[in-house]
Amino acid sequence: MEQTIKRCELPVGESLPGWEPCELPSHEAMTGHYCRLERLDVDAHAADLYEAFGLNTDQSSWTYLPYGPFDSFDPFEYWLDGCKHNNDPLFYTVIDLHTEIAVGLVSYLRMAPEAGVIEVGHIHFSPLLQRTPMATEAMYLMMQRVFDELGYRRYEWKCDALNAPSARAAARLGFVFEGTFRQATVYKGRNRDTAWFSITDKEWPVIRQALQRWLAAENFDSQGQQLHSLAMLR
Repeated sequence: MEQTIKRCELPVGESLPGWEPCELPSHEAMTGHYCRLERLDVDAHAADLYEAFGLNTDQSSWTYLPYGPFDSFDPFEYWLDGCKHNNDPLFYTVIDLHTEIAVGLVSYLRMAPEAGVIEVGHIHFSPLLQRTPMATEAMYLMMQRVFDELGYRRYEWKCDALNAPSARAAARLGFVFEGTFRQATVYKGRNRDTAWFSITDKEWPVIRQALQRWLAAENFDSQGQQLHSLAMLR
C-alpha cells in the first residue's frame, strides 16, 4: 500500500531569481560637487586630519569610537597607518574640494557581498565637515556606490545606543531604525548597546532623489542656508 507523504508548507522569503553576489567596493575616488572621497593615504592625509580633528578641543568626537583620542601626532599617524592596510574596514578620506584639505574619515565594513549587505562606519567628521553640505554629500556618494554601482541590497548603520547625534544623522539620511542589540560589545572598558539602522535597495530610489534635490545649488540661499530640509524633500 502506497504511503502518501504530506509536505509541510512553511512561509519562505521572497524569491530572488538571477541573484548573484556583489563585487567589493573599489579603491577609486568618489567625487561630488563639494567633496571627494579617496582611499586613505597616510602621507597625504595624516597631517590635515590630525589638525582638523584637533579643532574639536574637548576631544568629544572620539567618545563613541573604539580608539582615540591621541595625545600627539605620532600615535595618531601610527594608528592611521594600520587603517590604510585594511580592506575591511576600507577607509576613505573626505577631501574638501574648495580647499583640498582632508577633513574627515569614513569606511565600508562588515562586507557580505554574497548576501548584498554592507555597512558604513568609523565615521569621524571634523568640525570643518560637520553640518555642511559636504557631510551629506559624502554619505550620498557612499550610498551611490553601494546601490547604483555595485547593486547591494542592504546598507547598514550602527552606533552606540547612547550616541544621539549619530542616531539623528542616520534618521535624517533615511535609515530605518531596526532595534537595539543589548550588551553587544565592550569598548574602552565600557558596555555598548548597539542601535541598528538600514536602507534597502527598494527604499534607495526615494532617498536618492531627496538627497540629489537637497544637494542641488538651488536648495541653498546666498548665505548657504538650506531652503528645504532633507526630511521635507523625502
